[in-house]
Amino acid sequence: MLNAASARMLADYKRWANRETFAIVMALPSDEIYKDRVSLFKNFARSLNHTYVVDLIWQAHIEGREHGIAALNAVTHPEIEDLWRAQQELDDWYIDWAATQTDDSLSREKDFSLIGGNTGRMSNGEMLMHVVNHNSYHRGFVADLLTQMSAPRPSVDLPVYKRKLAEGAIRA
Repeated sequence: MLNAASARMLADYKRWANRETFAIVMALPSDEIYKDRVSLFKNFARSLNHTYVVDLIWQAHIEGREHGIAALNAVTHPEIEDLWRAQQELDDWYIDWAATQTDDSLSREKDFSLIGGNTGRMSNGEMLMHVVNHNSYHRGFVADLLTQMSAPRPSVDLPVYKRKLAEGAIRA
C-alpha cells in the first residue's frame, strides 16, 4: 500500500520528470515537434497530449466525478506551449492533492468507468501509482521519438530524481 509520504514524493517526481521531458521537447524546432514518425501517437505533441488526457481522466476518478473525455487520443491542446501550461497546472493539482492525503485516505477505494466501458475499483493510492507509471511508460515513447532524430533524451528515472533531490539540485 502507498503511504502519504510516498504519495507526495511520487507526485513531485511526476512533476519533475514532466519538466525535464517538456524542456527537451520544447527546445526542438517546431516542425520536429509535430512531424509524424513511427510511433503509437505519431509525434511529440500527440504523445504528450495523451499523457495529459489520461492524467485528467484519473484526476476525475480520484475526485469521484465523470471526466467527459471520449477518447484516449483526444487532442486537448494542439500547441505544445498550451499543453505545457495545462500540464503544469495538472501536475500542481496532483502535488496539492497528494499533500492532503493520509495513509487512510490513500487506501480508500473508488469505483470508476473507463472510456471503453470497462469498470474497476482501486484505492486512491493505486490510482496515483497508475498515473505515475503511465506517465513513465509514455515518456519512453517520447524518448524513442528523440532517438529517431538523434536528439538528447531526458534522464528521468526515479533514482536520478532521488539523487538530484539529495544533492539539492532540485527541490520537492
